[in-house]
Parts: sequence; C-alpha cells; structure tokens
Amino acid sequence: MNKSISMLVLGAAMIGVTGEALATEWNVSLWGKRRAFTEHVEKLAELVSAKTSGEFTLNISYGGLSKNKENLDGISIGAFEMAQFCAGYHRDKNPSITVLELPFLGVTTLEQERALSQKVYAHPAVQEDLARWNATLLMPSPLPQYNLVGVGDAPGGLTDFEGLTVRATGGIGKAMSAVGAVPTSMTASEVRQALDSGVVKAVAFAPHAHMSFGTVETGKWWTTNLNPGTVNCPVVVNTDALGGLSDAHREALMGSIDEALDHYIANYNGATMDAWGPLLEEKAIEKITFSDEELAKFRDSVAGPAVEEWIEQNNARGLPAEELVKLVKDTLTQ
Repeated sequence: MNKSISMLVLGAAMIGVTGEALATEWNVSLWGKRRAFTEHVEKLAELVSAKTSGEFTLNISYGGLSKNKENLDGISIGAFEMAQFCAGYHRDKNPSITVLELPFLGVTTLEQERALSQKVYAHPAVQEDLARWNATLLMPSPLPQYNLVGVGDAPGGLTDFEGLTVRATGGIGKAMSAVGAVPTSMTASEVRQALDSGVVKAVAFAPHAHMSFGTVETGKWWTTNLNPGTVNCPVVVNTDALGGLSDAHREALMGSIDEALDHYIANYNGATMDAWGPLLEEKAIEKITFSDEELAKFRDSVAGPAVEEWIEQNNARGLPAEELVKLVKDTLTQ
C-alpha cells in the first residue's frame, strides 16, 4: 500500500473514531405509557436529536429501567441519565419540592404551575436537596388540580368523605385526611386493580391519568371542583452525566426545555382536555360539584394547618421552610 493510500485509510479510521466519540446516548426512565404527562420528554428527545443531527439521543423507556418510585435512586447511582418521578412518592428524599404539593396553593393554570415550579427549582436550597442524589432538576411536569373518580355512593358534601378510602399522595392525601377520608399511597399502575377490587373507593388524579390508567372504566362519579391540590413531578438528570456533555450537546438539551414545555402545555390544554368532557359523558359518570360554602370549609380546615406542619417538619430538616413557602406565595401573587 503506498503512502497516500495509507494516509487516506488512517484518516477514515480517525473520522470514524471521532464520530463515535461525539455520539451520546442517554437512557430515560419513565413509567406507564406515552401520554400527556410525558409529552415534554418525548418532545425534548425529538428536539435534541434534530439539533445534533442524531448525535445526541434520548432513549425513552416506559418501565423497562426502573420502578417509578425508584427512579431517583437510579439517577443517584447513574443507572440511567434522565428520569421522571413525583415528589410525593418519597417525601423524605426530596422534602424541598414538596412545598409545591401543599394543598390549596391557589394555582389555577398549567402556565402558573410551570412558572412556580421553575422558580422553586432554582432556589439554592432545593438544588442542594436534590444534589444529595446526584440529581439536577431539568424541568417540571405541570399538572392541573386533582379531582376524584370513585365508585359506590357519590359524596353529596364533605361529611360524606368520612371513612372513604382514597388513593391520594402528598398534600392531597393530607387534605383528604382532614375531611375524614383514608388516603392510601400506591403507584399509578396499581390504581385500576385497587379500584376494581375495592381496596380503594376513589382515586385522586389529573384528567390525563384517569384516562391513561383506566379509572373511568370503573368509576361512577367525578368531583368537578374539589381541587385540593396537585402533585409535582420533575424530570431530573444525573449531574455527572450532565457535566460530561460537550458544550454543543448541553446547549441542545438545555436550549430545548422551554419549547418542550410549551408543547406539553399546548397538548394538555388542547387534546387532553378536549377529550375529557366527552369521555365522562360517554361513560355516564356522574359529575359532583360542591358549593362554595362547602369548599370554603374544606380550605379553612386544611390549608393553614398543612402549611404550619410543613414548615415545622422542614425547619427540623434544616431547610429554609418559611422562605420556600414565601417564595411560593410571592410567585403566585406577582
């Protein structure tokens, strides 16, 4: 082989090695199936791949990498690079962001929920809290206020919740306890069987989850305006993996977050909510609407005590609890 040909072969080999070195694949741990709740992650993967000409790919797995309650643990050990989880699944592991799950915060839109979450995620104490798990908060999964789908006799007032077994996590569980219900925490994928078998009589979900996890197939009634709160479910990345990205790949990822969230909210406010009302009609699910007086009683009995308890517990953990509560309130009144 002459010298010029040898150089061409070596050059081609070097290009191949360089191209291989530039390629980045991240594994992403979600659960359930693709739905409104995961559309921002799907959009993020699409944008990142497009911006890097396929050199940076997000391989999304729905339950194949980890159980949803173990996603934060998986992130901490680098079992995968990105994951979604809900704060209420393990409140002791991420106490700072549970401030976003306090009942009756007064959030009324997905846009508000997005802005509020991002503000809290940027707080140094919150970032330090998640850093214990080698996790960097990437983006929220904004969800509307939860309401209940249930079986059996529909509640006519708040006193009818006494003894009702309800799948409810986080602050929503606290709210249900305040009116005498019995909250039970379980993963979303366990809910349908629990409702069918009578383990629980009602389930607190956002509309997309009631559709995705089949409660509307069994449910007989739906509370239209209980609105006790919502859950906060961030998407996080392994901090070491984020630090190991090239500048171009990091910019492709971080620069795509706003567009991914815009897509998520447009899809939820559009396709998801457009389908929800007709589905309730189709399934002949009774709509239960509480009076303003009943709702005021509910808020008064729940909101203040829940905030006081949260502050006391999290001050004891060394968090600036009052400061985080004030941040939430100030953000919502801007």
